[in-house]
Amino acid sequence: MSTIGVLGAGTWGTALARMLCNSGHDVTVWSISQDEVNVLSSTHQHKNLPNCEIPEGIVFTTDIRSACEHQDILLCAVPSPYVRSTMTTAKSYIRSNQIIVDVAKGMEAETLSTMTEVIRDVLSDGQHDDVKIVALSGPTHAEEVAQDLPTTIVSACEDIATAELVQEIFSNTCMRVYTNTDVRGVEICGALKNIIALAAGVSAGLGYGDNTKAALITRGLAEIERLGIAMGCQEQTFGGLAGMGDLIVTATSKHSRNNRCGYLIGQGYDVADAIRQVGMVVEGINALPAAMKLAEKYEVDMPITKAVNEIVSGKAAASDAVKMLMGREKKTELLKPGIDTSFENVVLRNAKMRGDQGMKRVITYGTFDLLHYGHINLLRRAKALGDYLIVVISSDEFNWNEKHKKCYFTYEQRKALVEAIRYVDLVIPEESWSQKRTDMHEYHIDTFVMGDDWKGKFDFLKEEGVEVVYLPRTPEISSSQIKKDLYDANAVDGESKVNHDEINTDPGK
Repeated sequence: MSTIGVLGAGTWGTALARMLCNSGHDVTVWSISQDEVNVLSSTHQHKNLPNCEIPEGIVFTTDIRSACEHQDILLCAVPSPYVRSTMTTAKSYIRSNQIIVDVAKGMEAETLSTMTEVIRDVLSDGQHDDVKIVALSGPTHAEEVAQDLPTTIVSACEDIATAELVQEIFSNTCMRVYTNTDVRGVEICGALKNIIALAAGVSAGLGYGDNTKAALITRGLAEIERLGIAMGCQEQTFGGLAGMGDLIVTATSKHSRNNRCGYLIGQGYDVADAIRQVGMVVEGINALPAAMKLAEKYEVDMPITKAVNEIVSGKAAASDAVKMLMGREKKTELLKPGIDTSFENVVLRNAKMRGDQGMKRVITYGTFDLLHYGHINLLRRAKALGDYLIVVISSDEFNWNEKHKKCYFTYEQRKALVEAIRYVDLVIPEESWSQKRTDMHEYHIDTFVMGDDWKGKFDFLKEEGVEVVYLPRTPEISSSQIKKDLYDANAVDGESKVNHDEINTDPGK
C-alpha cells in the first residue's frame, strides 16, 4: 500500500482521503486551519459531507511538512487560486522523485497556465526535475464519491507509466480510473466546463427548460473543443470522461456549485451574493479571465463563455445575454461545408507542443496530379517547418474554370493519394483564389508554403499575420515534364509496343 499526503481538507480532498484510506492506504490530510483540523479529528465529519463517516485512520494536521515528507504520492486538493501559494510552501518538503496528483480544476488568469503547469513552474528550481505530475479529472462529485457511488475518472500524465500507477492506486470497486496522455486537454476541459455549467444554471434560473440546457451543453463543448484544438490538444479528450462526461455532470447536477451559482444569478442575485449563498469556491468564476484571454490569443470564437463573462462582470443582464446568443449570425454546425474530415475532428498526430503557443500549423496548395517524388520532397520540407501540415488540393471545378487545366485523376483520387503521405495531416479542397485569405484564419495558420515558381505572388498573405515561404522545386521533375516525356517515349502510337502476353515473366523457362 502507498503513503499519501493530501493538501486541502475541502469536500473533494476529504472524499478522496476517505476513499484512499478505506482502500488500505496510509493517508495524512493537511489544512491551513487549526479549527478545521480539530473538528475533523474529533467528529470524523465534514460540514459539507453530512452522510460521510471519516475513517479514524486518517491523520489531520496543520503541519505541511508532515503531510509532504516521506509520502509516495502528494495529492493537491486546494482550490485553483491557492495552488501556487500552497505548492510554494510545500516545495521544501517535496522529494525529487515524488508523484504529485492535482485534482484542482482551473486556470491561472495571469499566466494562463493549467494547474499542473503551475505546479511544474513552482518546482522548476533544478531540484525537482524528476517529480511526476498527474492531473486527475472527470465527472466526479465529492458528495457521491463519499457515499461510495460508482464513479469514473481520468488519470492524465505524459508519462503513461505514471498515469497507470495512479490508475492502480485510485481504482477500487467504486472508482474506475482511465488513463490519458493529453494532460493539457484534460485540464482545459476541467477548467472551462465550469463556465458552461454557470451558463446552464443561469438559464434554469431564468425559467428556461431542458431544450436550452441541452443547447448550452452541446455548443459549450464545441467551443471548449475549438479552443483546445487550437492549443494543440487531442480531439478524443473532449468527447471523453474529462470533457463531455465532466460537462454533463457539472451542468446538470444538484451538487454542482457552479450550476447553483448560475441559478442564483439567473434569479436576480448579484454575483457576490450568489457566491456567498453557495458557500464554497465557484471555480467557473475564477476561470473566466483566463478563458477570455485564451479565446483572444488563439482567435477562437467562444460566444457562451463571452456571454457568461458579460453577465458576471455586470455588463449585461442575464436575459439580454440570452438574446445576444440567439440573435447571432446564422452558422452551419460543420466547420466548413464540403469537407468530409473536419479540422476540429482530426486526431492531431505528431503532437509536439511548443510551450503555450500550441502547434505550429503549415499550409500549402496545389493540384497534385500524377503524384511524383518532387511533390513528396515539397511536402516533406513543408512539414519540417511546423507540427501540423494542411494540404489544399484544387477541386476539379476550380482547375477547369480558373486554371483551364484538365487533370488525369479526379479530386477525390488526388485527395486519397495525398492523404496517404505520412507528412500530411489534413487535406481540404480549394474552390477559389480568394479562399487563401480565409483559410489563414479558419485554420489558425502560422506558415504558408508554395513552390518558388510562385515567388512573390502570395506575399499579400503576410497581411493576415502568417509567414510566407517559397520552397525550391525539385528541378528535374514536374507533372508536365512527366506527360511530355511519356508522350515522346511512345511517340509512334502512344502506347508501349510490348503486350503483357508477350513477356516471359519466368526467366527459368
